[in-house]
Amino acid sequence: MELLKQNIEALIFASENSISVDEIQSCLKTVYGWELDVKDIRGCIDELKEKYISPDFSFELNEIANGFRFLSKPDYFSAIQVFIQQKNKKRLSTAALETLSIIAYRQPISKAELEQVRGVSCDYSIQKLLEKELVEITGKSDAPGKPILYGTSKIFMDYFGLKDPKDLPKLKDLQPIENVIGTSLETMDADEPLPITIKSESEGEGEGEGESGSGSGSGDNEMGSENEHHGEVIDMTENRSEEESSEEENKSGE
Repeated sequence: MELLKQNIEALIFASENSISVDEIQSCLKTVYGWELDVKDIRGCIDELKEKYISPDFSFELNEIANGFRFLSKPDYFSAIQVFIQQKNKKRLSTAALETLSIIAYRQPISKAELEQVRGVSCDYSIQKLLEKELVEITGKSDAPGKPILYGTSKIFMDYFGLKDPKDLPKLKDLQPIENVIGTSLETMDADEPLPITIKSESEGEGEGEGESGSGSGSGDNEMGSENEHHGEVIDMTENRSEEESSEEENKSGE
């Protein structure tokens, strides 16, 4: 059993998806005729895990979806994310993402239950998810008509790096993005004019009364002068009305 660890390492590296211990055992038995114990295979895998923990490697060996797979370390996520976005131009539609989310959190689930949650037909979304092998048929329900039940596939688990559907984030931990309307003053350009607020007369009188009430000494004098000013305006209005009425009487007399 020479190079047992290297053979296991090569199988995990070459596997497109996570590979289980049983698959490794079966492959090595077919090629070399080795009757390997599960403990021996897991021992080699543990050694490989310790090896790739070193910062000299940009990837590590993880156990996901009841198997093992090499995954990049979180430190290099940003660069890899840009690369994947440039490579994968086609994405799932909003309807397909909604359908996939419901299946992931409520699996196993039938098409009728899916449509009851979404409120629309899910035939096309389910078909696309089956084509992409993100969901799979898990069985049939005991309900009348025995509808087909759907659940997430192993590829889904591999893609999201999950060992079990229970590892999905809890719905209460997901926070919606707040919608912000308008532009904050911090982000506005210095050359842009600030908005001007026009106050109504009632608001201006209310503020004037508050300011005059809060002052003392000189504030009282100012309030008195304002009252006198208002009195003068009223008297002038009354005099003007009297003059207009006398002119009309003179015209009528003539």
